[in-house]
Amino acid sequence: MRVLGIETSCDETGLALYDSERGLLGHCLYSQVKLHAEYGGVVPELASRDHVRKLLPLVKRLLSEAGSEANEVDAVAYTAGPGLIGALMVGACAGRALAYAWDVPAIGVHHMEGHLLAPMLEAQPPAFPFVALLVSGGHTQLVRVDGIGVYELLGESLDDAAGEAFDKAAKMLDLDYPGGPHIARLAQQGAAGRFVFPRPMTDRPGLDFSFSGLKTFTLNTVAEHAGADGLPDQQTCADIAHAFQEAVVQTLAIKCRRALEQTGLSTLIIAGGVSANVRLRAVLEAALAKAGGRVYYARQEFCTDNGAMIAYAGCQRLLAGQRDDLGVTVKPRWSLESLPALTGTPAASS
Repeated sequence: MRVLGIETSCDETGLALYDSERGLLGHCLYSQVKLHAEYGGVVPELASRDHVRKLLPLVKRLLSEAGSEANEVDAVAYTAGPGLIGALMVGACAGRALAYAWDVPAIGVHHMEGHLLAPMLEAQPPAFPFVALLVSGGHTQLVRVDGIGVYELLGESLDDAAGEAFDKAAKMLDLDYPGGPHIARLAQQGAAGRFVFPRPMTDRPGLDFSFSGLKTFTLNTVAEHAGADGLPDQQTCADIAHAFQEAVVQTLAIKCRRALEQTGLSTLIIAGGVSANVRLRAVLEAALAKAGGRVYYARQEFCTDNGAMIAYAGCQRLLAGQRDDLGVTVKPRWSLESLPALTGTPAASS
């Protein structure tokens, strides 16, 4: 089965073509980062309009680069939620319309299931069961995964997601949007130990997260060391970035180790935009190696929002016989645990 995947949950227009026998045939992405950078975050209406402008030209480009014709597409998968409702509607309406025009089935895909299954696109995918850390600008969740659709939410952020905290901390330090990569680069110049930030909710049992207090601690630290221009000097900014990143990474690592101990599992996957953070990967890899476990993640280009993860996730559900009707339904909020389970473990293909 050859599936066109469409991702428009936020500010990335992602397209991909996945074949159940040959693997990923091609993918392309248009990022709106420059469009939203001057506002310090995503403006929903602008995001929706840009998806309208870019989506169909990207479909044509993808088919051309993949050496495929429209009549060779067997199904369409599109992100149906969670996400920004206007952005979701653009992708859902376009995906449903293409499926109708091509007379092929279509299915709405859960955005976070796409992230969760992104490591399956690699040459050596993880085997079920495992614990998944889904960590992005909108979500921070720990999920036990026993199969596609067999999900148990173990813990989640009670306020800000980790990626959102990165963006806000970056803004405090006058860094560009999105903040995660800029914080990570600046942190490399920082001195370890000058500042020690709290590891939120690690001193109590449970697997939930909270990053709002860490954000406030960062704001107070910046204000305490600010100069006449309202900012600390460059080295102090780097030291704050280092301390902030270390606090987030160590908090995530502590909770991941706790989740593995609680479930008795030894395999962890990390997915979502923050999973691209090199320091997070290094800390988790070292921690699991000591415990005899292993951590998996998608390649860098599939950590952030992309069409490949949607095409893959949709393909698995389509192969199991799932279809959506002609109506277009999107869900800005959508629980992973509400998804129907699929039997068996799909074969991965890179």
